[in-house]
Amino acid sequence: MELDRAALCLKLLGDKTRLTMISILKHRDCCVCEFQEVFDMSQPSISQHLRKLKDAGIVTESRKGQWVYYSLNQQSDLFELIHDILKHAPDQTERMIQIEKSNATLRCGC
Repeated sequence: MELDRAALCLKLLGDKTRLTMISILKHRDCCVCEFQEVFDMSQPSISQHLRKLKDAGIVTESRKGQWVYYSLNQQSDLFELIHDILKHAPDQTERMIQIEKSNATLRCGC
């Protein structure tokens, strides 16, 4: 991994929203509507955060019908760095429970 790539990763994960997203994605794949359940922001704002993470190769997306699910890119050269960072990040169990209880995917059709 190059120093520039590590610096970009640290810059992206320096944002609380993106760090939280990555912490959640460590445990499960999510679609944008599920992230809307835990963040007080619009769908376009969430999509913008995910696009930045995708452009850096930190997350990948997969289509299921017309919906896009995001997951942590375990093939990325940044994965070990991210994995180490997440060891020190706050637990996101409550937010994951919030996503599960909300059934957001049923409402949006994911």
